[in-house]
Amino acid sequence: MSDQWFAELYEASYRRIVVATYGLVGDLGEAEELAQEAFAIAYSRRRRVRATDNPEAWLYTVAINLARRRWRRRNTLDRLLRRETPLPHAEPPDSWAGEHLELHAAIKKLSYEHRAVVVLHYLADMPVDEVAATLDIPVGTVKSRLARARAALATTLGVHREVENA
Repeated sequence: MSDQWFAELYEASYRRIVVATYGLVGDLGEAEELAQEAFAIAYSRRRRVRATDNPEAWLYTVAINLARRRWRRRNTLDRLLRRETPLPHAEPPDSWAGEHLELHAAIKKLSYEHRAVVVLHYLADMPVDEVAATLDIPVGTVKSRLARARAALATTLGVHREVENA
């Protein structure tokens, strides 16, 4: 089997996987690590990945599961250490606009479940049914979480105040 197919998959999908995982973990370096780890797993199973209907969705699923595993481990460690301050995060690149940073800061405040559906649906541009399949939850749950997450983001970002003042 030619590795050219895999190289093309990597070129086409890497940035989107990083953006999606960044939305979940809030740290660009960690997001890049997760994407690289997902691609390493995919490479080791490239025959199976190539046989799937949507290899990029397969990669999203792996990256999301890796992020979830890290998040759980970090929370467990924080509880064990009774840490009162959050773990430090690397700063995003200077080239990112202020609104973009505000949005990512607001997304980081969401629960993991709400953050995952927002990132996959809006940042990774997945349809609701693909988000449901990726996270292995019902479509109705995705819609419910999206609605709650949008309401929380609107409150955090002050969207209602701007509309009222306009």
